[in-house]
Amino acid sequence: MDLIEIKDRMRAAGILISFNGSFSHGIVEELGTAVKKYLESAEGKPSAMMDVFSVYIEAAQNVRNYSDRRLAAGADRQEMDANILVIARRGEHYEISAGNAMANADMPELTDRLQRLSGMDKAQMKAYYKEQLRKDRGPDASGAGLGLIEMARRASQPLQYAFTPIDAASSYFSLNVVI
Repeated sequence: MDLIEIKDRMRAAGILISFNGSFSHGIVEELGTAVKKYLESAEGKPSAMMDVFSVYIEAAQNVRNYSDRRLAAGADRQEMDANILVIARRGEHYEISAGNAMANADMPELTDRLQRLSGMDKAQMKAYYKEQLRKDRGPDASGAGLGLIEMARRASQPLQYAFTPIDAASSYFSLNVVI
C-alpha cells in the first residue's frame, strides 16, 4: 500500500477528511472535534462552516444509528466496517458524503423521504421540519426523523443519493450533500 499515492489522490479529489470503518459514539465525537477545528482554521463564511459541521454531525449520527440497529438485528460485523464519511472541498463548495450498508427492506421508505425532500423549496422544508418535530414518536423510535430534513435544509443543492446492490438482502446507500 502506497500511502503517498493515497494521500495525493485524496488531495487531488479535494478530500479534507475521510473516515472508513465502524462508527462508535466516541469516533463520531472525536471526528467532530477534528472537523470543527479544521473548519475554524479554514477560510470561508462562518455560516457555511456551521452548515458543513452540522451536516457532518447528522450524517455521522445517521450512519452510526443505522449500523447499531443493523448489528442488533444480526448483521455481519464486516458490513459495519464498510461505513464511510468524507468531507471534500470542490471549488466554492464543500461536499459531505456518507455511505453504509442497509437492508433492502428499508429502501422504499428512505427513497420516499429523499424524493419528498427533493421536491421541496426551503420554506416547505422548514414547515416539514416543524411538522416532524411536533409528531408524537413511539417509544421504539430512534429519533424524530429530522436528520435528512436538516441536511436538505442546509444544502445548496438537492441531496444526491444512490443504492448499490450488495446481495439479495442488502444494498450500499451513498448520500452526498453539497454546501
